[in-house]
Amino acid sequence: MLLARNRICAAGLTIIAIGCVVVHPVSAGDVNRKDNAQAPIEMQSHLGSYLAGGLARSLNDTSQAVEFYRHAIQSAANEPRIIVRTFLVEASEGNIAAADKIAHQVVAIEPEDGIAQLWLGVKEFRNRRYKAAELHFQRASSDPLGELTAQLARAWVALVRKRPTQALNLLSRSNERTWSSYYVSYHRALVADLASLPQTAQEAYNDAFKASSRTPRSTAAYIHHAINRGKYILAGRIARQHIRSSANGGHPSIVALYDDIKAGSRAELLVKSPQDGLAEVFYGLGDALIDEGGVDLGILYLRMALALKPDFPLAIIALAGTYEATQNYQTALALYDSIRGETALDMEIAISKAMNIDAMGETDKARQILDDIIASHPRDIRPLEAIGNILRNRKRYREAIDYYSRIIKLLPKSESRHWVYWYARGTSYERIKQWTNAEKDLLKAMELNPNQALILNYLGYSWVDQNVHLHRGLELIEKAVSLKPDDGYIVDSLGWAHYRIGNFDKAVKYLERAVELRPEDPVLNDHLGDALWRVNRRQEARHQWKFALTMKPETEEAAKIRKKLIHGLPSQPSLKAVSEKEKHKVLPAKIGKRADNNADVPSMR
Repeated sequence: MLLARNRICAAGLTIIAIGCVVVHPVSAGDVNRKDNAQAPIEMQSHLGSYLAGGLARSLNDTSQAVEFYRHAIQSAANEPRIIVRTFLVEASEGNIAAADKIAHQVVAIEPEDGIAQLWLGVKEFRNRRYKAAELHFQRASSDPLGELTAQLARAWVALVRKRPTQALNLLSRSNERTWSSYYVSYHRALVADLASLPQTAQEAYNDAFKASSRTPRSTAAYIHHAINRGKYILAGRIARQHIRSSANGGHPSIVALYDDIKAGSRAELLVKSPQDGLAEVFYGLGDALIDEGGVDLGILYLRMALALKPDFPLAIIALAGTYEATQNYQTALALYDSIRGETALDMEIAISKAMNIDAMGETDKARQILDDIIASHPRDIRPLEAIGNILRNRKRYREAIDYYSRIIKLLPKSESRHWVYWYARGTSYERIKQWTNAEKDLLKAMELNPNQALILNYLGYSWVDQNVHLHRGLELIEKAVSLKPDDGYIVDSLGWAHYRIGNFDKAVKYLERAVELRPEDPVLNDHLGDALWRVNRRQEARHQWKFALTMKPETEEAAKIRKKLIHGLPSQPSLKAVSEKEKHKVLPAKIGKRADNNADVPSMR
């Protein structure tokens, strides 16, 4: 996702699952719109339609799921399960009119259905039937998340009914810090701002900012408040504190606001109406839910935010991210294209669109889009980084190196957070067997961030695999494992380091653990096979090698594994027999994807 999100305590989340039905009689092809876009949908019964809808939903084909559930509900209008599932899918797709209608059926069946009650509260709020909205929100308080949502929503209902005191009482300050305190403080601040109570607003903004100075949305609201009240010194302090506390140098929206502060520009309040405030409730909670793994429920919250405020860029971006995560890139692109007007996130949106285009296999088109952005923004490192990462993931390492080098030249000074650029360039150099350059960059990355497990693992593994600096390499890997004990690739590195040193029993111990963590990786299974052979567990070793071959390793590695299946491993020379000259000989490392999982490299965006 593009945006840094506020973390929510897991105990405060109530996650629902929708459409996760496993059905064997219906094939994936039957519900795949790519393969069957023009074919008539054959639905023999409401049960078949219901099951097919569940399968389509589990395959992330939500538009097809809608069609199946619509047919099912027509055939079985009084079946509670079908009514609920149809409502959830219609709501998830943003089909507001259909979801509005079915939500009434849901609450008639199950009055305590929190999502349906929230949805109807939003519907009544949109239609300015505020008393009815209040009743629906009250009925949604069936769990901790529902209670918080209802509390915030009712405050906005009170404000729109011109009852600011009631609204603030619903959002009363508390000395007790809980997972919900941040949200209560933030919305208390927004309500007080619209109620023309600037001192109350500032106190609440300060509470929210203390709880989470890295969260860009509430920080932006606080800055808008300060500028709107003419408090530029306060606004500047807030912006600088956010930028300093953020690992990536500050969110683009805050950086843009900081430029406005320095220019003395005026600013409106971030939330300008109670309806926008209610949309803010569902956006903030929905985005946090998605970040914590509650994607289905998060989508529903984002859809409610967009029902209230259809032109809400942040909610659209968050929603697009959920489609990216399920590889539905066309839908994500359509959502990005629906954003109208300029925002502080235009660069981020353009980069995300290019990344989606690359994910669809059109790498050169994505690169051209980003090159055009670079031409108009030559000193912005974000599009350079995006192309570098695209090319590196596509194994076009020489081209990637050029973009990382351009980034490094643009940096006014190297900071701890910039380690990722030297790391990415170093691993790219290693892949094209330029080890001297690779080692130099990896050492620079480690100098910038000595506690980054990725760097420690890659450099340590490279040394061990080349049979140089063995004990220093082992120390680096052990430190990496202490930082990420459940990372299968890093645990594999530790096992392989012990293997290279000749500690075969320890090697087996760690390599078995690595395979438990990453059973699908051919390199890890191959490594375990080698270690098992050395401890005379040769039948098991052959089993691991055969298993590794089923995972389609790279051609060169597959040939080596087949040779081992025929001949086994040659006798292992002792470490002491290796000459000092040979120990320090520089060779290209046999890294494979286990040492450098590209997906784990954080973006500086």
